Amino acid sequence: MASEVRGSTLPKADVAKHDTADIDAALSRLRRAQGQLGGVIAMIEQGRSCRDVVTQLAAVSRALDRAGFKIVASGLRDCITRPEAQLADTPAMSIDELEKLFLSLA
Repeated sequence: MASEVRGSTLPKADVAKHDTADIDAALSRLRRAQGQLGGVIAMIEQGRSCRDVVTQLAAVSRALDRAGFKIVASGLRDCITRPEAQLADTPAMSIDELEKLFLSLA
């Protein structure tokens, strides 16, 4: 069974596990990055300057990083403040595992 979250289908357990505001914020950042990436592709196809393309590509990278940080931070907060939010069939992540995940974005 699935729940609808702004045009995407997520398993009900995932929606219950994370704050809706966190999901919306991450999705917003990912949509922004998707739009920016489309702009970068168009710029390359139009033969725009390397400086312009790299500037926009850096903006895409920052948007993706921020979305990733939001997702990891939300998971960390949920694990610390609501341990019951962990699914019975999903092993809880340790603080070390979450830290490693977070650092993988850096």
